[in-house]
This record gives sequence, C-alpha cells and structure tokens, in this order.
Amino acid sequence: MKKTLVSAMFFIIALGCNAQGFKWNSAYQTYIDQYKDLAIEQMKRYKIPASITLAQGLFESGAGRSRLATQSNNHFGIKCHGWGGRKVYHDDDADNECFRAYDNVYDSYEDHSRFLTGQSRYARLFRYDPTDYKRWARGLKECGYATNPRYADKLIGIIELYGLYKFDTASKYDKFIAKHSSQDRPAKPGGKLHLIYIYNDNYYIVARLGDTFKSIGKEIGISYRKIAKYNERDKNDPIVPGERIYLKKKRTKAERKYKGYRHTVKQSESMYSIAQTYGIRLKSLYKKNDLSPEYNIRVGDRLRVY
Repeated sequence: MKKTLVSAMFFIIALGCNAQGFKWNSAYQTYIDQYKDLAIEQMKRYKIPASITLAQGLFESGAGRSRLATQSNNHFGIKCHGWGGRKVYHDDDADNECFRAYDNVYDSYEDHSRFLTGQSRYARLFRYDPTDYKRWARGLKECGYATNPRYADKLIGIIELYGLYKFDTASKYDKFIAKHSSQDRPAKPGGKLHLIYIYNDNYYIVARLGDTFKSIGKEIGISYRKIAKYNERDKNDPIVPGERIYLKKKRTKAERKYKGYRHTVKQSESMYSIAQTYGIRLKSLYKKNDLSPEYNIRVGDRLRVY
C-alpha cells in the first residue's frame, strides 16, 4: 500500500498540526465512535490491535470522508493486487491506479484484516505484543504498507491523541454497533450515511430531508416495519428532518441522571416529541404522570421522565 498525496494533504487539513503535535478533530472522534466496536471485533478475530486498525482507517480514509471511502467503501487504501472483486481507479503514486471496492464498510475492515494476516511479509507483526501499538505502527511501515516516510509517526500520533490504545485491552464490544454501523450500508456517491448515536441504552439516527422508514431500514439493515414500531409510528408515517429515529425498542424511563427531574413543557413540544427526546416509550410517559392519551399538554406543564 502507498499513501496518496491527496490523503496526506487531507490529514494535515483535518487534524492540523502545531509545535506540540496534532490537534483534536471532531470528525476523527465521530469516526472512532462509529467504528471502534468493529475494530475491536476484528481484533478479537484476527489479533490485530484495534488501535492500529482505527488509526489506519482514520489516516487512509480521512476519517471516512475521502473519495475512495465514500464512493467505494475502501477505508484502508488497499490496491487491487490479487483482487477479483469490484474495482475503482484513482491517481496515487501513478495515474489511474486500481483500488479495491467494497459493498460496505464491514467488508473493507474484514479485507484489511485478511490482507495483513494472509501475506507473509506481515507475519512478523503478529509476534509483537498486541498492546505495543508503537512497534506495530513501525512494523507496518518497515513491511512496506506505505511509502510515506512518517507513516508510523502519523499512526502513533493519532493513537495517542485519541487514546485509541485503550481499545487494545477491551474485553467486550457492542455487537449491534459493530454490525449496523458498517454492514449492509452501501456507499452513496456524493452522499453521506447517517451516523448512529448511543443514548439511554439505545441507538438512534437523526432524520434528514427525504428520509422514510423504508430508506432508513434499507441503509441500516433493519426491517423498516420494526423501526417504525420501535418509534411508536406507522411504517408509512412521514419523517420530519431533525427528529430522532430509534433503532431498538425504547426504555420505560429516561437515563438515571433524570431521577427526580421534571421536564418543563416548551412551545411546540408534544408528549411524543418529549418521549423521543428522552428515549422513552410514549405510553410510559403518560403512565409516569398519571395522564391519559387524551390529555392535551400545555406550555409550562412539568413531567416526570424517570
């Protein structure tokens, strides 16, 4: 693998540099939140440090925003050598070079793991301590993964700035996020996939213009009928941009920090919008406040949510 000039420039712009090192960047943190569980899953199966997988994915794909990532789901810059699948072409060390293309991000991560475990030139990496991310980063450069002379330093810098090393000792991971944040989510040329957020022991996306339960279900890989049911809606209901759409059945009460708290109803709020805000079931909100579904809430009402 060889680093592209475009990817290197993207990295400098995205992270920024100062005299002390790299600057924290929200796009990188978002990527980490999205794919850390997938990286841990790969580590459990292939013995590649999760910190290394994440750092490479961040650097090679510009936090998932490079053209190769958005149009081909290729997060690791792997070229076509020995590849029989779909291909795309980009200028790299030479013009119009061949790169591997994947149906989804999960396949990119899986192929990256197989790429490292299946080639003899990377065999010595697996003799290193799995928590020794510095040796792994330098070993990748020495084994020829990239031509950038500072490749190892870049990976180490990312790992240390974002504390990715803590994932190398993870004993468990969120299997739902590992699967649904990356699998069965086809690349959208010129578009962006929804980010999956975690809240109140649940997962949600923020709806955009044009979203339907069917389009969300197809992208995430969950039955759209189930998603509508989880949100206490009809499967054909229109979705308003900006609203939360939960991906699992909501809880009966808000997060523990809201114990004893009362929500003050604001203008334009409804019982449903309040239930969605706290990630709780609508009928539970009525029950907690001894209200019937026929009750019309008023601005200033104070409601229990826990």
